[in-house]
Amino acid sequence: MIIGVPKEIKTNENRVALTPAGAFELIKRGHEVNVQSTAGNGSGFTDEDYTKAGAIIQPDIESTYAIAEMIIKVKEPIEQEYSLIKKDQLVFTYFHFASYEPLTNAMIKSGAVCLAYETVEMPDRTLPLLIPMSEVAGRMAIQQGAKYLEMPSGGRGVLLGGVPGTPPGKVMILGGGIVGTQAAKMAAGLGAIVTILDIDLQRLRYLADVMPANVRTLYSNEYTIRKLIKTHDLIVGAVLIPGAKAPNLITRDMLKDMRAGTVVVDVAVDQGGCIETTKPTTHTDPTYIIDDVLHYCVANMPGAVPFTSTTALTNATLPYAIQLADKGWVKACQDNKSLRLGLNVIKGDVVYKGVCDAFDLPYVDVAKYV
Repeated sequence: MIIGVPKEIKTNENRVALTPAGAFELIKRGHEVNVQSTAGNGSGFTDEDYTKAGAIIQPDIESTYAIAEMIIKVKEPIEQEYSLIKKDQLVFTYFHFASYEPLTNAMIKSGAVCLAYETVEMPDRTLPLLIPMSEVAGRMAIQQGAKYLEMPSGGRGVLLGGVPGTPPGKVMILGGGIVGTQAAKMAAGLGAIVTILDIDLQRLRYLADVMPANVRTLYSNEYTIRKLIKTHDLIVGAVLIPGAKAPNLITRDMLKDMRAGTVVVDVAVDQGGCIETTKPTTHTDPTYIIDDVLHYCVANMPGAVPFTSTTALTNATLPYAIQLADKGWVKACQDNKSLRLGLNVIKGDVVYKGVCDAFDLPYVDVAKYV
């Protein structure tokens, strides 16, 4: 199979979809890997690194898309890329369709096969291609939250860990999944008082067993959220419904109950955000303030630590990319039910229910194709 790895062009996105080691694994199986020139620079991988692995360097994004049967990316295609995607081309990347209707419509129109990292799902409901970036984003949420709690950055002037004789900061985490767990570990390690909210009692029991003493778990409901936001310094949105838009757990009217300088970090921004006032921001301009509450809603948080993120992502995606390249997408998805769940749009048909529900689109059973 002919594979294309374009350079990411989303603002401040320094990750690349495939490391030279990943390219080597595909090439030794007889596949052709085409990497756009300088695509790996932001992650610390040079064109020479890819050439030594056997890859072909393409001069620009147009030639990379034009030659490829399968495109492997990190972030969803943006408007400049829509016209480059060809009919029947397989695009393997994060899409987060349910949060952005123009992208959904563009991919329907393209006639491409869109296989989304974020909806590949194991029998135990875990999301193997979302986990590594969720781990990075969860840890970064606390790093960024701690920074923006500093008064020069717009926050309350709170040191999360406190010092002897002073109270530590309070961190509230909405969601006890991968993002929430990693955020809690980081916040607890700094010495903050941490509260994790979730509606899954089994998950709360697990977290109560494994977390340190400065982390408590509470069942999530609106009454409890309204009560806690009045006293917490940093609020992390870590809610995920695979392939669907995140619910608004904090509404606009709740902001008036928060103290001035409270920081909210909405990691769910890729799926529309779990805070009503969330809007996507970039690493260049990461924050905004509404009702004296500082919002950090960068849609590609792991892009700030590209070497770590790229390596972690390739570790997870490569086995699936190999299956797709070796067998073709139809046979690979027939043989691997988890990979089959990654199919969102096929040749103009939407085959993932969450996307249909988000935009009231007709649903086509994936069995039509696989």
